Amino acid sequence: MMKGTYVLFLESKKDQDIVIGKLGECRLKGGLYAYIGSAMGSSVNLENRIGRHKRMAETKEGNKQWHIDYVTTSTGVVVTGTLKVVGKAMECKLAGMMKSSGGRVVLKGFGSSDCGCETHFFRITPEVAEAFLKAIPDAL
Repeated sequence: MMKGTYVLFLESKKDQDIVIGKLGECRLKGGLYAYIGSAMGSSVNLENRIGRHKRMAETKEGNKQWHIDYVTTSTGVVVTGTLKVVGKAMECKLAGMMKSSGGRVVLKGFGSSDCGCETHFFRITPEVAEAFLKAIPDAL
């Protein structure tokens, strides 16, 4: 099974308030976002995990298992792209790189309840995405 880390690039087409499970309410402004996740478990496949997120974003249906599920099932949120880092557990490293590239923390604890990171969910601009993507080769 293919394992690894991924980045979901998302767009919220409108301003909206979303309740993110136990984390509480989150204000999403219209614009671009990035979520960093991983599929490293023994029964997990990277392609299946990404496919699940895309399906939930398209259908707006499914069991909300992770923080990102509350975002992808919200009206007006679409997945605009993905990045896969196959075979490497780099979730925390990529989250740090996204913040260093100018990504803004959306909600503390989002996607990072199992690590020490501030968040794995960022509000971004095209410039932030470009800086982040340019830094990837040096991180591998």
